[in-house]
Amino acid sequence: MHKILQPDGWAAPRGYSNGMSATGRFVFVSGQVGWNAQCAFETDDLIQQIRLALENVVAVLAAGDARPEHVVSLTWYFTDKAEYVARSKEVGEVYRAVMGKHYPAMTAVEVSSMIEPRAKVEIQAVAVVPA
Repeated sequence: MHKILQPDGWAAPRGYSNGMSATGRFVFVSGQVGWNAQCAFETDDLIQQIRLALENVVAVLAAGDARPEHVVSLTWYFTDKAEYVARSKEVGEVYRAVMGKHYPAMTAVEVSSMIEPRAKVEIQAVAVVPA
């Protein structure tokens, strides 16, 4: 079971939850970048890399008998905060296309670079599958 945590009197966040509580079996997904299943980059476009990274998260979840709605936490790493902010509407569209209208607790940070030089984003996930 999952429950969104929203403190009384706080403004409602857009596109994420302030917190979540959950009970069940944990599935941890390591950071996924925007490449294909053969670990090859097909694009340098941020939005397309986000789509692929999220699709990779969903594929790992499926391997653990989990689904996007089981995700309780996402951590996003970007190499260019300005591009992320400028394209935030597109980010939301691609997020909903892959993950649905499920908004877990999220953190997004800008980093100076990724281990994979072409990566513009890396997304890590934690899911809890109800018992």
